[in-house]
Amino acid sequence: MDSSIKFLGKIFGAAVLCYAVTACSSSGSKERFAYVEKPVEVLYSDAARSLSLKRYEDAVALFEEVERQHPYSAWARRAMLMKSFAYYQDNDYDEAIQSIDQFISLHPGNKDTAYAFYLKAMCNYERIRDVGRDQAFTIDALSTLNDVIRRYPDTEYARDARLKLDLTFDHLAGKEMYVGRYYLKDNKHISAINRFKTVLEKYQTTSHVPEALHRLVEAYMELGIIDEARSAAAVLGHN
Repeated sequence: MDSSIKFLGKIFGAAVLCYAVTACSSSGSKERFAYVEKPVEVLYSDAARSLSLKRYEDAVALFEEVERQHPYSAWARRAMLMKSFAYYQDNDYDEAIQSIDQFISLHPGNKDTAYAFYLKAMCNYERIRDVGRDQAFTIDALSTLNDVIRRYPDTEYARDARLKLDLTFDHLAGKEMYVGRYYLKDNKHISAINRFKTVLEKYQTTSHVPEALHRLVEAYMELGIIDEARSAAAVLGHN
């Protein structure tokens, strides 16, 4: 999030917000913009102003207007990415990712593409759910964080992605432990053992390793597999 805020600071100076508002109907329904043709600098400044005021829907609409009115300008390219950021700030991650993918497809070599990949990773990372729920977003976060690190290893985005990658691995290990404990409680020892082994094999650097070893000892003892229980206990004791 800190990197996202830094990027927001790169927005060109915001001018006074100047847009017209009209009612959609006499029933007092949701208001909308009545757009008029404006210089690109004014449109972009209006959008940036809305974004800084956390009027994210207004910001999205205004950035889209920059793209519509001035499609071949450098401003339109910036507006596409900042629209993605506005969606992200509004927690509309699906729309943000769709906009980001469009930016990457159209501008793969642009200097801001590294940020686009990072922002996409953040959209997935911030949707990671607790270990009791489906971990599809965690898997997506893992993939997109690795993408940032692989493509832009020496950037500030990669440095932050590495930190978040550690937390993502820890979360996935936590999911394995959650399921393993459930199986152990339900006397499904082999299934539980396989989950705990997964933690030891795939997530060796996470905080869940000591408990995985402890649970392995417990499961092996309940099955009467004493040698395996001793081996796991020895590793636990060594650690």
